[in-house]
Amino acid sequence: MLDDPDVSVVLRGGVRTRSHAWEFVRWFADAWMGRPLQPEDGCTANELAAVESGLGFELPAALSEGYALFGRRDDLTRQQDPVVKPSGLYVDDALGGVLVFRLENQDCAYWGIPLTQIEQDDPPVVVESHQGWIPFLDRMSLAWVELVLSESLFGADSLYDACELPDALVPGLHARYARVDLPDHPMWASEDDSPVRWYAAPGRLVRRDGLQDQSWIHARGRTISDLETVREELPGPWVG
Repeated sequence: MLDDPDVSVVLRGGVRTRSHAWEFVRWFADAWMGRPLQPEDGCTANELAAVESGLGFELPAALSEGYALFGRRDDLTRQQDPVVKPSGLYVDDALGGVLVFRLENQDCAYWGIPLTQIEQDDPPVVVESHQGWIPFLDRMSLAWVELVLSESLFGADSLYDACELPDALVPGLHARYARVDLPDHPMWASEDDSPVRWYAAPGRLVRRDGLQDQSWIHARGRTISDLETVREELPGPWVG
């Protein structure tokens, strides 16, 4: 991975494989969170085996590998809409069965893997919204990357801010920030807040929810100075 703290550079070309996803998370934990991954940050093989025994089937490789690598890192996984601990994995009856691995913080939405595709190494992920269960991302490894970006974004305290971005400022967003190579994905709250798209510059990360005028953007700086730069470059009605 590059030393450049630019998420768009590190993810240029997209998340191609599971191993690329884990490489990115290792880089992000170090370069952005200031705390490199350690062996104790992952769930143990015995812990995951016990969960599989209780469920009656093996977890997909992409799900179990993520838990094994950073499943105990709450700063990466449990700040806003948390991934459940392995013991909290359960099957919802929808769609012939969905293995739920992530919850919205007020139980308004759920993310899961359809049991019809549970035997795939890197299966697609669905999210429950007001429309019911809809496609979220086509690989679990992609969903891990999105989860890490979103959870670290909202857990950043003084390094985070948000605003409703006027259309007049969108050209500035596109001029100063590169699209992160993650696929468009839905925001569970409403169609107006979809698609979710990510943008980045060195030390700066922005998530835009929807394409309408006054759509919400969420920003995180690697440092307080980086966040101030975002506010200056996109001078909207920031909340913070």
